[in-house]
Amino acid sequence: MALTTVEREPGSFRTASPGLRLILLCILSITLMVLDHRNEHLVGVRKALSVALYPVQLLVSAPFDISNSVSESLATRTQLQEDNKRLRQEALIRSARLQRMAALEAENARLRALLDSTVIVGDEILIAEIVSVDMNPFRNMLVINKGGSDGVYIGQALIDADGIVGQITRDRHYSAEAMLVTDVDHALPVELARNRLRTIAVGTGELDRLSLPFLPLNADVQVGDLLVSSGLGGTFPPGYPVGVVRDVRKVTGQPFLEIDAEPAAALNRIREVLLIRPGGRDPFADPESTRVADEPAADSAPEPPVEAEAADGESG
Repeated sequence: MALTTVEREPGSFRTASPGLRLILLCILSITLMVLDHRNEHLVGVRKALSVALYPVQLLVSAPFDISNSVSESLATRTQLQEDNKRLRQEALIRSARLQRMAALEAENARLRALLDSTVIVGDEILIAEIVSVDMNPFRNMLVINKGGSDGVYIGQALIDADGIVGQITRDRHYSAEAMLVTDVDHALPVELARNRLRTIAVGTGELDRLSLPFLPLNADVQVGDLLVSSGLGGTFPPGYPVGVVRDVRKVTGQPFLEIDAEPAAALNRIREVLLIRPGGRDPFADPESTRVADEPAADSAPEPPVEAEAADGESG
C-alpha cells in the first residue's frame, strides 16, 4: 500500500530570492523601530526579555565579578595595612618632634635667661652644661663640661639666671666637679640686702634649704629677706643672690636663731650654669665700649690754641 501525502505548494516567502527576503526584513525592522520610537509599543517586550535574560547575564559575568572583587579586597586590605603602618610611624615621629620641640623651647628659655643674666653680671663669664649629678644622697655635687682647658679653676663661682649655684672643687682638665651651696661641707659669706647684716649660709644637704646658724637672738631678720653674697673670702663676688629667708625661729636656751633660707637658684632643675671670674672682661660686651672715653682718636687733629686765635683776631 502506497503512502500518499498531500502535496502543498511552498510559500511565496520561501521561494523568494535572497535579495527580496533581505529587503523585506529591512522594511520590517525599520517599521518596528519607527513604531517603537514613536509609540513605544515594544517597551514591555524588551522589559520581559531583560528579565528573562538577567540570570544568563549574571552567570556570564560572575567569574569576572568574583575575580575583580577578590583582587580588590586583597589590594584594599594590603593598602589599609600599609597606610596604618605609615600613619603610626608618622604619628610616632610627630610625637617625638613635639616632645623635642617642648625641650627646645625650655632650653631656649633657659639660655635667654642666662644671656640676660650676663648683662647684669658684668664679669668675665663662661657658659657650661651639667653632664652628671652625684647620686650620693649625702653630697650635693655635679660635673660640668668645662675644665682647666677652658680656663676653669678651683674655687671659681657658679651661678645661673637666678643666683649662686656653687663653686668648683676639682679640675679634670676637660671637665670639672662643683659643690653646690646646699652641700653640708659648703659655707658662704652672705649679707641681708635690707640691712647689710652679715652672716654665714651653711648647706644642709637638702637642695631646697640653707641654714643661717650664727645670728644672735636680737638680729634683725625677717621672713622674705633677700640674702646676697657679701664678697668676703674672695670666692664669690659681692651682690649675687643666694637665697630668701623663709623661716625664723627662737629656741629656748639657744644663743642663736634658727633660720632657714631657700636657695635662689633652682638647684634641682638647672641644666646650664655660668662660671664667673670676678673683675674680668665680659666676652659679650662690645669691644668699642671698652675704649677709654677721653682717649683721643689717632687721626684727630689737635685744636688750635685759644691765645693764637685771639691774637689773630686782634691783628685783623
